[in-house]
Amino acid sequence: MKTILGILMLITILTLAGCASSKKPVLYPNAHLNRVGQQQADADISACMRAAEASGANSGKNEELARKTAKAGAVGGATGAVVGAISSSGSAGRGAAIGGAGAATATLVRGAFDTAEPTQVYIRFVDQCLRDKGYQPIGWR
Repeated sequence: MKTILGILMLITILTLAGCASSKKPVLYPNAHLNRVGQQQADADISACMRAAEASGANSGKNEELARKTAKAGAVGGATGAVVGAISSSGSAGRGAAIGGAGAATATLVRGAFDTAEPTQVYIRFVDQCLRDKGYQPIGWR
């Protein structure tokens, strides 16, 4: 059982590490972009994204994921205890451990993909920063 939990936690950690957002703004090819070129535009996009991160525009997502994971673990544990108690094995403790670990891991992995997406505040911050520099952001991909 400990080995399975260890493997699940390792998979979760690796998943979280690889979930950095790869979305970036798309710029309309206006006169400013044509004048400065794509290399400068990429540098300006990176600077605006760093400024948005520093401002906290993308904050709160990890705390929300931790809360949801804890809640899922508790619900899964309680459900597993009931199933374990009424099953042929009669082990409420084992059922609680399996149910709690499974539910928490599923929630954590699912949430890891959600936290990779930038918040609307972050997107608006970066777009405004780019407009201030003379660009015309038209979307994100």
